[in-house]
Amino acid sequence: MTLLEGSVGVEDLVLLEPLEQESLIRNLQLRYEKKEIYTYIGNVLVSVNPYQQLPIYDLEFVAKYRDYTFYELKPHIYALANMAYQSLRDQDRDQCILITGESGAGKTEASKLVMSYVAAVCGKGEQVNSVKEQLLQSNPVLEAFGNAKTIRNDNSSRFGKYMDIEFDFKGSPLGGVITNYLLEKSRVVKQLEGERNFHIFYQLLAGADAQLLKALKLERDTGGYAYLNPDTSSVDGMDDDANFKVLQSAMTVIGFSEEEIRQVLEVAALVLKLGNVELVNEFQANGVPASGIRDGRGVQEIGELVGLNSGELERALCSRTMETAKEKVVTALNVVQAQYARDALAKNIYSRLFNWLVNRINESIKVSTGEKRKVMGVLDIYGFEILEDNSFEQFVINYCNEKLQQVFIEMTLKEEQEEYKREGIPWVKVEYFDNGIICNLIEHNQRGILAMLDEECLRPGVVSDSTFLAKLNQLFSKHSHYESKVTQNAQRQYDHSMGLSCFRICHYAGKVTYNVNSFIDKNNDLLFRDLSQAMWKARHPLLRSLFPEGDPKQASLKRPPTAGAQFKSSVTTLMKNLYSKNPNYIRCIKPNEQQQRGHFSFELVNVQAQYLGLLENVRVRRAGYAYRQAYGSFLERYRLLSRSTWPCWNGGDQEGVEKVLGELSMSSEELAFGKTKIFIRSPKTLFYLEEQRRLRLQQLATLIQKTYRGWRCRIHYQLMRKSQIVISSWFRGNMQKKRYGKMKASALLIQAYVRGWKARKNYRKYFRSGAALILSNFIYKSMVQKFLLGLKNNLPSPSILDKKWPSAPYKYFNTANHELQRLFHQWKCKKFRDQLSPKQVEVLREKLCASELFKGKKSSYPQSVPIPFHGDYIGLQRNSKLQKLKGGEEGPILMAETVMKVNRGNGKTSSRILLLTKGHVIITDTKNPQAKTVIPLNSLARVSVTSFKDGLFSLHLSEISSVGSKGDLLLVSEHVIELLTKIYRATLDATQIQLPVAVTAEFSVKFKEGSLTVKVIQGPGGGGTGKLSCKKKGSRCLEVTVQ
Repeated sequence: MTLLEGSVGVEDLVLLEPLEQESLIRNLQLRYEKKEIYTYIGNVLVSVNPYQQLPIYDLEFVAKYRDYTFYELKPHIYALANMAYQSLRDQDRDQCILITGESGAGKTEASKLVMSYVAAVCGKGEQVNSVKEQLLQSNPVLEAFGNAKTIRNDNSSRFGKYMDIEFDFKGSPLGGVITNYLLEKSRVVKQLEGERNFHIFYQLLAGADAQLLKALKLERDTGGYAYLNPDTSSVDGMDDDANFKVLQSAMTVIGFSEEEIRQVLEVAALVLKLGNVELVNEFQANGVPASGIRDGRGVQEIGELVGLNSGELERALCSRTMETAKEKVVTALNVVQAQYARDALAKNIYSRLFNWLVNRINESIKVSTGEKRKVMGVLDIYGFEILEDNSFEQFVINYCNEKLQQVFIEMTLKEEQEEYKREGIPWVKVEYFDNGIICNLIEHNQRGILAMLDEECLRPGVVSDSTFLAKLNQLFSKHSHYESKVTQNAQRQYDHSMGLSCFRICHYAGKVTYNVNSFIDKNNDLLFRDLSQAMWKARHPLLRSLFPEGDPKQASLKRPPTAGAQFKSSVTTLMKNLYSKNPNYIRCIKPNEQQQRGHFSFELVNVQAQYLGLLENVRVRRAGYAYRQAYGSFLERYRLLSRSTWPCWNGGDQEGVEKVLGELSMSSEELAFGKTKIFIRSPKTLFYLEEQRRLRLQQLATLIQKTYRGWRCRIHYQLMRKSQIVISSWFRGNMQKKRYGKMKASALLIQAYVRGWKARKNYRKYFRSGAALILSNFIYKSMVQKFLLGLKNNLPSPSILDKKWPSAPYKYFNTANHELQRLFHQWKCKKFRDQLSPKQVEVLREKLCASELFKGKKSSYPQSVPIPFHGDYIGLQRNSKLQKLKGGEEGPILMAETVMKVNRGNGKTSSRILLLTKGHVIITDTKNPQAKTVIPLNSLARVSVTSFKDGLFSLHLSEISSVGSKGDLLLVSEHVIELLTKIYRATLDATQIQLPVAVTAEFSVKFKEGSLTVKVIQGPGGGGTGKLSCKKKGSRCLEVTVQ
């Protein structure tokens, strides 16, 4: 019989027939071979490790299981995680998920799957996503520093981890707290054959770049380190290089700074390098054995790495200071003792580093708000271990597993049966093994093994592992779950496997033989004070913080608690925590010892199923009830299903529950009414109740929505009606106002017409015919007066450049307005001229003359307008020779400039000085001022100039002049506008005749042999620079190109 059609075997072992141990194992094997690794026992999940990745954990499966209840789909770890999460979110019940099983059974992977599912289905948001990411990223960090390859498991947790994930009232994660238990720190210095040290060492050596390794003073080869097993430096399917990058990324996400990550790696490198410190025999002067360091280079590198004096470290490793209240005694250590001290230091450094990492992660993920929180705990702790040589670590690990088995027994088998008895439910007792006697054997406060171990560690006198074993043999000689060589001899039993230094405990999972060698030392877990003080003196912040007892100010002679006592206290706290929450169980099973996929060992699984009590669990579940709840809580949840109890019930809780279930017509075989609780046998009945509640909630939600929508519509209608009344009143009032306005306007119009009619009638009666002319003249004058007064008040500014003028208000004022504008402008100009000095007037006249001559004709004219005319461009006042050229009677020189004379024969130019006086134009050589040409102004016939931006011009002379016989002059001036303007004005003043100025691109120049045509053209550059290029074209043409 199965829950789903087409399923493999029986999905819930409660339905298994026949119910026997063999059929139970065969069912697990059948499902395992079909890759169905999950099976139910009621609400307990049995998981068989597949040793391979299965395609059943993607987002599609997450979405599928979040929408269905526990039994509606195939068994899956997501179903159990979903049930726990929904119970926490909807019913405010704190949850814990207990994952148990042997080492290699898949507990660590199961815990990661639970956390990933909860992270996927809880709330969204930037802060929520950040918290989820930090919780998930704590796994790679703790796995790197706390997991290792063992014979049974390539990724075995060598510490116990319990994580409390805290949620708000909406089910969104707020943070968490991680508690770690008993790191197997002995693995730091020694591993069994085929095993590895902790993952971090191999990840660091494989994944760190060359620069980081150099800074940490490490070599990449794992064979160069005494603490690493060289035979198993790598693991199939595990990429240490990639895992190191994942570790760095995870630490960054959690909130580790770059400096903190570097310090953590430096401390890990310190542990590796401590193993390479080789100790040798030495002798003191009195012959007492001592020890020393063979090669001081390793100690020196350690000192450089963590800022520690190498001499201090060497003294701490090779000697010990015994301190009492009165004196100090320094004792040299032999090689064995020094090696013990070195290994103890390495183990303590690593163990304290791991604790620091856990505390640092807790700081990042802790909840800062004080609001009420819901908690889900996930326990992933080392599994039961039976090795060839079992020591103190295996003893405390198996003790913890005994306690977890006790929790399972008390909360599932024992508690359930006792609850039926308390509630008065008819019940046939199911026999099961109660391991309380084994737990009592180990943890009893006065007569337990841990108490005897602490007593032996603390008592004075000669103490050894053999004296501890002797005490156990004496105390537990008749205990049914304790064996040793002494007790076997007393009972005349002979066992080859039992050594003289061993004892055996019959655990719930089988008999385990423990070797007592090093029990005393490992329980004491002592670190010499010299080593603590040496570490505290290091200038490395993290390493220094790990050894606060090394501070001389905090030194204490009080003995620290033993490792066993600390672990027992931690387990007690853990048990209290688990008992306070609703448990959810995942029982992990290892199918074979070789970690092979698809291989199922019947014998191995049978042993695990027996000590896990799977068969007893099935029997209890089949005989009992799947669900129970107090009457009050049940009624509070389901009272809405009955009209008698909803919405208000005033009777007793049990009576109310009976009313609810009675109206639902449920079978009496499915129900049992206890003294304080209601019991429901089948999960299907519970699912039926939940489905009815869901439908009822939909009905109530629909009713609430309907009521709310009705209320909202009524309110909306009332607001609309009120608004309509206001709008109507305003509209009617506005209409009446408009009507009144029209009536008033009509009345005024009628009145105006009547008054006009009366006025015309009276005018014809009383006034003469000339009254119209008088009135029109009066109106016209009034308009003129108003126009002139308005013009007076709105005159433009007195600036001659401001040509604004008010427009005439009437067309018949336009002529007068234009005349007034002209007069006002002339007045402004006269006022402006009156303010000018004679020199300024002369300058403006020159500029006016230049404007008349060249404006709109010469391209270079606009650039000359803002530039004042200077006249003297050669420093005439400082050159006495040039002043003598003008003669004594000419008066002042009007223009002095250097010009270029163009040779009419070849077009070449030569520099000349041109002087303009009131009567002459004087041209002289710049090198020989005496050689001059004097041209009277009355000899000038005309002037030709180009229209481009060049300075080329020609002075045409009259033929009757003495100078004219030589021919016209072709010159180039940089100030051609100013020069020609001054020549024009000087000629006008001297001859009273206007000198013709021709602006043309082609003109003729005469000389004594004939005439030459000058043709000016514009070059490809557009003539912007004004530079000239002269080229002779034949004998009668000179082509001038303006560049």
